[in-house]
Amino acid sequence: MPTLTPTTVRALLADHDLAPNRALGQHFLADPNTARRIVRLAGLEPGARVLEIGPGLGSLTVALAEAGARVVALELDAQLVPLVESTVAGTGDVTVVQGDARHVDVARFGPGPWACVSNLPYNIAAPVVVRLLEAAPSVTRLLVMTQREVGARLAAAPGDPAAGAVSAKVAYYAAARLVGAVPPTVFVPPPHVDSVLVRLDRRPAPPVTVADPDRLFSLVRAGFAQRRKMLRGALRPLLGARTDAALASAGIAPSARAETLTLDEWAGLTQAADAGR
Repeated sequence: MPTLTPTTVRALLADHDLAPNRALGQHFLADPNTARRIVRLAGLEPGARVLEIGPGLGSLTVALAEAGARVVALELDAQLVPLVESTVAGTGDVTVVQGDARHVDVARFGPGPWACVSNLPYNIAAPVVVRLLEAAPSVTRLLVMTQREVGARLAAAPGDPAAGAVSAKVAYYAAARLVGAVPPTVFVPPPHVDSVLVRLDRRPAPPVTVADPDRLFSLVRAGFAQRRKMLRGALRPLLGARTDAALASAGIAPSARAETLTLDEWAGLTQAADAGR
C-alpha cells in the first residue's frame, strides 16, 4: 500500500499546485508509523465501519484500509477529494465523500456501529466530537487526534484545571481518556502546538438521570461562563433569586467553582433548580 512521507506529501501538493489551507486548519499527517499507531489504539476489528473526518491526503485512510476497515472518508475541501481517491485507489474498501462534518448525517452512510477515527482539524475538533456524541448514536467509539489543549478539555475530570463545559457534556455521553501524544514533526506543515490522541467510548446510558439534559447543560454552561466566579455568582444570571436555595438543596457550597463539580452534582443541582421553579 502507498505510504505518505513528508517528501511525498510535498510532492503531491506541488504536482497539484496546492498549499495547506490555514483557514481549514490543514496539517497533513506524513508519518506511516503514527497512522498505524492511531489505528492500533482505536482497537478496530477487520471489517469495522469507520468514519474518518478530514482525511487530508489519505495517510490515515491508507492505514485504516490496511487494517481491513470499511472506511468513509469525509473531506470538506473539494480540491483534496481527487487526491485522496488517488492515494487510496485499490487499497481496500474506501469511499471518499465531500462534505462538512459539522452538518453531515452519519446515518446516510449506513447502519452502525461506526467508529470515528480521525485527525481532526484543530479549529472544529471539539464541536465535531460533541455533535457526534449528541446526534450520531451509531458512532460508538472515537479515536481522534486534536490539539493538546482541546484533548485535555475533552478528557478532563472534575477538579482538573482543564475541565470545562465540554468536559461535562463528553462525560455525559462517553468515557474519555488521553491515550497518546503526537509531536508536530509528523505533519506537513508542522503545527505550532503539540497534539494528543483521545479515545472516547460511548456509554450504553448516561451515568446520571435528569428530566431534561438541555437544562443540565444550560446550568453547566452558565457555571463555566465566568470561571473565576464562585457558583453563587456564576449561576445567578440564570437562576436569579433561586440560586442560593438550589445550591443548598443540592448540597453544594455557594463558594464552589464549576470545575470542581462532578456530573452527579450537576445533575443534583439541575433537579434542585427545577424543583424551585
